[in-house]
Amino acid sequence: MTNSVSRVLRLAILPIACMFLVSCGLPASGPSVKDIEDSSVENGGDLHIVDVNQSIINASSRQQSSGFSQSFRNVGVVSVDRIHVGDTLTVTIWENVENGLFSTLGQKVTTLPSLRVDQLGNIFIPYAGTVKASGYTPDDLRMKITDLLDDQTPDPQIEVRREAGDGATVSILGGVGGQGVYPLDASSRRLTGMLARAGGITLDPGVVKISVRRGANVGEIWFQDLLDNPANDIPLRAGDKIVLEKDERYFISMGMTGQRRIGFETHNPTVLEALAAVGGLRASQSNAKGIFVFREEPAPIANRVLGRTDLVGPQKFAYLVDLTSQSSLLVAGKFPIQDEDTIFVTEAPYVKWRSLLFTVIGALNATVALDTAVNGTADIFE
Repeated sequence: MTNSVSRVLRLAILPIACMFLVSCGLPASGPSVKDIEDSSVENGGDLHIVDVNQSIINASSRQQSSGFSQSFRNVGVVSVDRIHVGDTLTVTIWENVENGLFSTLGQKVTTLPSLRVDQLGNIFIPYAGTVKASGYTPDDLRMKITDLLDDQTPDPQIEVRREAGDGATVSILGGVGGQGVYPLDASSRRLTGMLARAGGITLDPGVVKISVRRGANVGEIWFQDLLDNPANDIPLRAGDKIVLEKDERYFISMGMTGQRRIGFETHNPTVLEALAAVGGLRASQSNAKGIFVFREEPAPIANRVLGRTDLVGPQKFAYLVDLTSQSSLLVAGKFPIQDEDTIFVTEAPYVKWRSLLFTVIGALNATVALDTAVNGTADIFE
């Protein structure tokens, strides 16, 4: 009786368990390769599935900012040796007598309060009167003030220093050591010199974007491109506004890498770098032949990638990356990730079968347990 009941229960429960699994499906991390292929344009869907190779990389590439436009590059280096209207000057006077015009008891050095060059280009110096400053170099103005005071105090020594003001100055905001307004001078007439003047960058150099606003024009560059190409070290102009910001672009990782939102760690990351940022593939679960990059492409790029001319409007793409060969690894190392891309790593095919096997084994174990319970109960009544 015991063997008969056991066989009957096993034969009854096993088909029921399999039917349940087929009808309800097993848990999964997301769609399989076949599920995605079923959504393709060829199968009546709206998704263009493209295997990534070098020609696809070239066709799908977008214009990346590699430097400033010619309108920023072609301007000459400004003559910052000349004082401008709006500049702020500091004038320091040393006198060779105890009781000089400016000095106090025991003090022979006097620094005048900050002097702003007015709209007429003048400043006012006590005992010298109104003095024309704009158009002069600081050294020329120093000599001029010296001559004007020489008859009133013996052999005065003058220093003229230009400070930040509304004249030939540049403002810097964001990720630098010292935000503020800085005068253009011989050491800071170009972008790198001004960044150094402001204390250097304080953000990760790999993800710093620099914006320069000049009137109605805005130029942008990645910090790394500034270092790599000296032509991007543009001459600055009075009134330029420089902003350093952290790159806010990101991609989404899903599937067998977990679901995460990852910020760019370099200004032009590739698929391999993106996968490394999320910890790589899971050796026992990830399908190395089924890595998709989901992206919406504008019509010009979509037509270029597919070799067509008739597509209009944004198109949905799934770029398929295969990491199972050396050549495919090289391709993945060149295929760039774009802002808001979704990287989806599919589940290895055998993972679902393994889950099915474990589930069936569990069902069989449950059958054995039930068989044992039934046999035990039968034994009580025998």
